[in-house]
Amino acid sequence: MNEAKRTPGDVLRETRKKDSQTKRAKVLATVDAMKDKGDPITFLAVARTAGVSRWLVYAEGVREHIEAAMRSQAKADRRTKQAGRDASPASLATDLALVREENKALRKERDRLKKAVQRSLGAQLDQAGTKELTARVNELLTAVERLTLERDEIRAERDELKRKLTETEDDLTAARAAGKEMFKRINRA
Repeated sequence: MNEAKRTPGDVLRETRKKDSQTKRAKVLATVDAMKDKGDPITFLAVARTAGVSRWLVYAEGVREHIEAAMRSQAKADRRTKQAGRDASPASLATDLALVREENKALRKERDRLKKAVQRSLGAQLDQAGTKELTARVNELLTAVERLTLERDEIRAERDELKRKLTETEDDLTAARAAGKEMFKRINRA
C-alpha cells in the first residue's frame, strides 16, 4: 500500500539515491583497483577511470577514501626508496657504463669471429685446388663456344627463312597480279 501513496517526487528521489550509491560504489571500487595495480591515484584520474563527474570524487565520504589511498601510496613510495629498491642515478649510470663496455667486447668478439670465418673460407677455396678450378673454367669455356655456335647456326637459319619468305611473298604478289590480268582479259573477250 505504501507504493500507491508514493509521489513522482518520491520515485525521483529514490532513483537519484540509488544512482548516487551506485556511482559512489563504482568510485570506491576504482580506487581499490588503481591501488592494486599501482596506478597513481589522483582525484582527476579516479574520476576519469570511474567515468563519473569530478564533483563526485570531492563529495563527502568519497574524498576521504581517495585521500587515504593517496597517503597510502605515498607511504609505500617512501618505504620503497628507504629500502633501496629504486636504483639511484649513480647506480643507473654505472649499469649503463657496464652495458656499454659489454657491447664493445661483444663487437670485438663478433669482428674476430668474422675474420676467422673469412680465413676459413679462403683456406677451403685454396684446398679446392687449381686443377679443379681450371677444369671447371675449361668446361664453362667449352659450353660458351658450343652455345655461340648454336646461336650462329640459328641466326643463319633465320636469315635463310627470311629470304625464302621474301621470295615467296614476291611470287605470291606476281601470281595475284597475273591472275587479275587474266580475269580482265577473259571478261573483255
